Amino acid sequence: MSIRIGILGYGNLGKGVESAVGQNPDMELKAVFTRRNPEGVKVRTEGVKVLHADELAHMQDEIDVLILCGGSATDLPVQTPKYAQMYNVVDSFDTHAKIPEHFAAVDEAAEKAGKISIISCGWDPGMFSLNRLYADAVLPEGSAYTFWGKGVSQGHSDAVRRIAGVKDARQYTIPVPEAVEEVRSGSNPTLTTRQKHTRECFVVAEDGADTARIENEIKTMPNYFADYDTTVHFITEEEMKRDHSGLPHGGCVIRTGKTGMNREHKHVIEYHLTLDSNPEFTGSVITAYARAAYRMNQEGMKGCKTVLDIAPAYLSAKSGEELRAHLL
Repeated sequence: MSIRIGILGYGNLGKGVESAVGQNPDMELKAVFTRRNPEGVKVRTEGVKVLHADELAHMQDEIDVLILCGGSATDLPVQTPKYAQMYNVVDSFDTHAKIPEHFAAVDEAAEKAGKISIISCGWDPGMFSLNRLYADAVLPEGSAYTFWGKGVSQGHSDAVRRIAGVKDARQYTIPVPEAVEEVRSGSNPTLTTRQKHTRECFVVAEDGADTARIENEIKTMPNYFADYDTTVHFITEEEMKRDHSGLPHGGCVIRTGKTGMNREHKHVIEYHLTLDSNPEFTGSVITAYARAAYRMNQEGMKGCKTVLDIAPAYLSAKSGEELRAHLL
């Protein structure tokens, strides 16, 4: 039987999940749910229903896993605990500083419902989180560094778009090249948040909007921009469409450490991603964890989990025999 998937939200991430589900033969996209008028939302998968989000109140018998594709700023803190009371859910909540409180809220709801929720799936948090853990366990005496970009951050772009007077926005996260090379050298530098990355925002303001206020709100936004050197450019809609229509991203996790009785040998572990499409890759990660959520709930597990809690075999459509024969 196919795992029946529902998608809530049909923006860039929702479309990325849709394409990922289409690449997994053990899954079926059952429905797309939207807060907009369903008649105005056209999905690309033939035969898939588009329904209003209100319909989720009575679709539990038709959906095995609901994938939440809203933004981390305001959508997921409300949606994930709400729908964890009804469904196995997976989200991509990416506000690192607020993950513990998000986990607690979702865990309480999922435990009561007897469902599985998996939060913060993507590449960071997500795949990068796994690699930080693996490297930390292997090289306990060492230092970990994460660099993002250059690329468009969906969460940060969404946060800017929610500012009053902003019509559209893209935010690029840019590693400081000197910091990356210093880390790769194994010199184990101590770097502040500001020394590792810069942020660059391209904003289309609404007619008559106070651009000075918008710029100040961006630069002082806690958890997003306040700790970084941030540059804000105001551009036209035409410039946005021409120069910033893509959604590339990437980055790397690096851990340096020493081994030996006298700590005489240096090691560098690096995991690197180069992504043409941030939402499509993120959607692919979420979809793999939707499989894990379904399997774990079938085994009787409940509550909230993160990528750090889940055995890799749960993610794969391959059998244990195939994994041992070909990937181990």
